[in-house]
Amino acid sequence: MERDDLKFAEGDTGADVEGAADAPQAAAVGPAWATAAIPAVFVVLWSSAFIAAVIGTDAAPPLLLTFSRFAVAGVLLTIVALATKAPWPRGRMLLHVIVVGLLMQAVQFGAFYTAIGAGLPGGVVALIQGFNPVLIALLAGFLLGEEITGRQWLGFAIGGAGVALAVAGALQFSTSAIVLSFVGLLGLSVGTVYQKRYTQGVDVRSGTAVHFLAGAPVMGVMTLTLEDPEVTDWAGFGGALAWIVLINSVGTFLLLNFMLKKQDASRVGTLFFLTPAVTALLAWMVIGQTLSPSAIIGLVLGGAGVLLAARK
Repeated sequence: MERDDLKFAEGDTGADVEGAADAPQAAAVGPAWATAAIPAVFVVLWSSAFIAAVIGTDAAPPLLLTFSRFAVAGVLLTIVALATKAPWPRGRMLLHVIVVGLLMQAVQFGAFYTAIGAGLPGGVVALIQGFNPVLIALLAGFLLGEEITGRQWLGFAIGGAGVALAVAGALQFSTSAIVLSFVGLLGLSVGTVYQKRYTQGVDVRSGTAVHFLAGAPVMGVMTLTLEDPEVTDWAGFGGALAWIVLINSVGTFLLLNFMLKKQDASRVGTLFFLTPAVTALLAWMVIGQTLSPSAIIGLVLGGAGVLLAARK
């Protein structure tokens, strides 16, 4: 992402957070190579969530898996935030953080996991999520005033066409599952732009904890009212949940929030063009899923689009 100066400021929580003036100074993430690797690590870890979701929804209902993810991750991140004395959002800022959590967590993963539980392959859900950069670019341009260059728009167009070509091969699956995937996509895109506009000063540790804690009650009510919350395979459920919580819920969202604090929303969004190809590769390696030739061509176009869009 051409950013060698990314830093993590523990005290960067906004002017209205009490005690922010006494926060420690920002510390460098690490060597230049480690900083440059952050986007690549994020893409691989984010993509692995779809594979874990396929395994998890085979062992338990999707909303139960979503609720369990939010509850456990919320508690863990709360402990981390309290142990490291991270400042917590308050007042109106807290409300904004809750909105972001409901959009990026409850809407996105409630819809995605339900679609996967209905039989839509995790790789296809990742392909639909690949439209995220296009939506983010449009929303960021209109709402945040971010400048999108002609080269970026060309990259978005090529990448979007590639994702569309790949998704076209999935139309034989449930229409409702595909619609749910686009609902999840909308939650992610709107939540990303909303976060960039309204919650820039929030500490990533406490802010992400609030995201999960806000989404957990919603998913808890939904799993009790809309499905039979019963686990049929505790080993598969436990393994998938552990990976989703520790790697995806905590690791990737801390990285995502961190990158959003340092880079334009549209530039961070281009990373999602890469997740379909990485997800397809992981799905083939881990659970033996394959893609059609048209899907593979679409993934190649998507990769070309992100390379073009990411260049300054």
